[in-house]
Amino acid sequence: MSEDGEQQKNFQAPDNPDVSDLLTKLDTLKETVDSPTEKRKVEQTIALVERMPGSKAFTKRISKYTTRDVAQSFVGSVVFALPLLVEDGVFEIAAWFVNFTLFSVPIFLFLNILFILMMAAGLLYYADFRDVQITKPIFGFIPRRYLGVLLVSFCTATAMLLMWGRLAADDPSQAEQFARITVIWAAAALGAALGDIIPGESGGTDINDIL
Repeated sequence: MSEDGEQQKNFQAPDNPDVSDLLTKLDTLKETVDSPTEKRKVEQTIALVERMPGSKAFTKRISKYTTRDVAQSFVGSVVFALPLLVEDGVFEIAAWFVNFTLFSVPIFLFLNILFILMMAAGLLYYADFRDVQITKPIFGFIPRRYLGVLLVSFCTATAMLLMWGRLAADDPSQAEQFARITVIWAAAALGAALGDIIPGESGGTDINDIL
C-alpha cells in the first residue's frame, strides 16, 4: 500500500467537523509542503476559508504574528501604563516587594513576575477572546506572540519610567528600581495582550516571512 493510502486509512475524521478542523488540517499541510508556490496556494485557501460566510474563524481565529500585532501591543501597553506613571503608590508597592523577604528572598517580587507571566498566557491562550494559534514557535516551544507581548510591555514600562523620571525618583536602590518596573509591567502586559488579540488577526506579512 502506498504512503498516501496508508495515511488515508489511518485518518479519522472528527465526529462533528467544522471550519476550525479544516483550518487545522490546512495549517498542517502548509508546514509540510516544500514548494513556495504550493505554500502560497495553501495560504490563499486558508484565507478563503476564514472568510466563508458564517465562519467564526473570520472573527475569532488568529494564526499570523505580524509587525502590526507588535504595534498594537505597544499601544495597549502605553494606554494601560500611563495612569500608573503619575501614582506614587507605585513606589510604595515596589518598596514592599523589595523589603518583604522570606529567607532573604523578595518573595512577593517573584510572585508578581510569575503573575505577569501567567496573566499574559491566560489572556492569549485560555481566555475566550480569540482562538489564538501557536505557529512557528521560537526554539520549537516558545510562542512568538507570548514572548512578543512580554518583551514589548516590559520595554515600554522601562522606557516610560525612565523617560518620565519616575525610575530614579527619590533615589531608590537598583532592586527597588526593578520592582517599580515590574509594577508598571503588570499593567502594560495586560494592555499589550488585549491590544494584540482583541482587534483580531492583523493583515500584513508574518514576521517569520520578513526575517
